[in-house]
Amino acid sequence: MCNLYRMTKGTAEVARLFGATSVQPGNAAGEVYPGYPGLVFAGGDLRSMAWGFPLVLKSKRTGLPIKPKPVNNTRADKLDSFMWRFSFQERRCLIPVTEFAEAEGEKGTMTRTWFSLPDEPVFSVAGIWRDTDEWGPVYSMVMTEACIHVADVHDRMPVILRREDWSNWLDGAPDAAGLLCRPYHKDIAVRRTADPWVRREPRPGA
Repeated sequence: MCNLYRMTKGTAEVARLFGATSVQPGNAAGEVYPGYPGLVFAGGDLRSMAWGFPLVLKSKRTGLPIKPKPVNNTRADKLDSFMWRFSFQERRCLIPVTEFAEAEGEKGTMTRTWFSLPDEPVFSVAGIWRDTDEWGPVYSMVMTEACIHVADVHDRMPVILRREDWSNWLDGAPDAAGLLCRPYHKDIAVRRTADPWVRREPRPGA
């Protein structure tokens, strides 16, 4: 599942690419992590939303609610489940991405491997969104089976949408939109790095 991606192009450039009628200001960063804000194209607008639907949890010790967990990935084969159904039917969105990452290697020494499209500096990933009491507007990234370029790193990947399919994902009937949830069929560039998957801050005084 994807837990890290980049969106490094300027907001004005992305708004032009997606034909946004307005841009709602936000604080989306270049690297996006679960629970943090990212840019989303929804309802004709380019907006900042938190990445992940809040999953309300309870303490095993006290039974009281604790901090929600962001569920940032949605399996395409689970879109008809209660958590996702109404958002998929009524509130689909596009997520602008320049590259996404997966963890590769042995546990404890995993590194970041990045995936991008060689012919598209910015591409679109399928998403769904909704408003929440906890974090305001939030979105989740739709995942499907991995294509051959991703499969040796992870068995799933984001649903990458061709530009000619953007309108069908946003406004088409759910059955038609569901057919777009398939592995990407064109080339994907793979960039392996030595960067640790988990970046730890240095201890004070170190």
